[in-house]
Amino acid sequence: MTGPQRALSQGEFIALMAMMMATVAFSIDAMLPVLPEIAAELSPDAPNKSQLILTSFVMGMGLGTFFAGPISDAIGRKTTILAGFALYAFGAIVATFAPTLETLLFARLVQGLGAAGPRIVSTAMIRDLYAGRRMAQILSFVTMIFILVPAIAPFTGSLIIAAFGWRSIFVAFVGFSMIGAFWMTLRQPETLAPEHRRALAFAPLKRALVEVVSHPMVRLYIAVLSLGFAQLFAMLSSIQQLFDEVFGRGDSFPLWFMAIAIVSGSATVINARLVMRLGMRRLAIAAFSSQTVISAVLLLANSAGIVPAPLAFPLFFVWVVSVFFLAGLTFGNLNALALEPMGHIAGMAASTVGGVSTVLSVLIAVPIGLAFNGTTLPVMMGTFLCSALAWWLMRKSREADPTPRTTVPTP
Repeated sequence: MTGPQRALSQGEFIALMAMMMATVAFSIDAMLPVLPEIAAELSPDAPNKSQLILTSFVMGMGLGTFFAGPISDAIGRKTTILAGFALYAFGAIVATFAPTLETLLFARLVQGLGAAGPRIVSTAMIRDLYAGRRMAQILSFVTMIFILVPAIAPFTGSLIIAAFGWRSIFVAFVGFSMIGAFWMTLRQPETLAPEHRRALAFAPLKRALVEVVSHPMVRLYIAVLSLGFAQLFAMLSSIQQLFDEVFGRGDSFPLWFMAIAIVSGSATVINARLVMRLGMRRLAIAAFSSQTVISAVLLLANSAGIVPAPLAFPLFFVWVVSVFFLAGLTFGNLNALALEPMGHIAGMAASTVGGVSTVLSVLIAVPIGLAFNGTTLPVMMGTFLCSALAWWLMRKSREADPTPRTTVPTP
């Protein structure tokens, strides 16, 4: 059967790519309101273990990131995306009927593996059609739409589970994947011509992995990325419990999270304005140093019990916003810094950097999240340590490579 041959309008193409990239955000953030119910049913003796539902998905996505790009280079973009959606839907179906937490975690891992397809390959599809400033413009438009997904996902998830129960959220994931797959199949032509495809071989991926991890500056930036992602994933793992169990705002949590996402989403716009003037490295250093100081002050104040009760939640909320906002000032810049010496193997290097940093971040985030003890202290301590170490490493990077870095990162 011949697929669509006519190119989409720019507006529809941007909307479709935003949906592809939003698969990950929707799959994580929509789960946040449902974690208490899953914990009560599948792990009542260890409620913190429900956090693993988020990190197992991220681990799967990290592993899938290694392979999604090379596979799409061999068999085409559309086929890879559709295969990813199929795997994602299969994981969601298994999760719907999971009798144990272990089965659910396996299903989420599979979902993450599948989600890597639409998430990673959509960027390659944009790269096939656009270049230079035009590509940056398209990615900026995609990012602007993408920001809305984390804002509304928990609220959407809360409505679904209120109406149909917690297992229905996985049915919604199946529906989401089917809409994306049908839209892609019916409307978007393949962007990688057969004559431009490369045979699937794992030897080039291995060589790229060795080259990437052998470069001292790239290694350093991967470590910083891992720490940055780790504190973000640890926060996501614990955030519903923090709002509910610590501050008694579980019912209104989706609305609070919406506010956090909208405010922190503006960081990418601010970064685009500041990066040419200040440089990528300086912005990352400023972000991690600010997060270290903010977290240290609140950690000490909470440990000493000197925070007035009326200010406890407002200060916590501002701190959470700062974690997400400062992440928006760093991740694009750090990716650009890590890939800067790898231009000759940019595609493979992007998969390697993304895969390694995601997997390492999950290994760091899991113990931080599981340490939740009914207070804000474990996640604040984890954020402080991650930010402080990232700050130190970024300062080391300036000593090792004092050349200013002002290239505008891809949004």
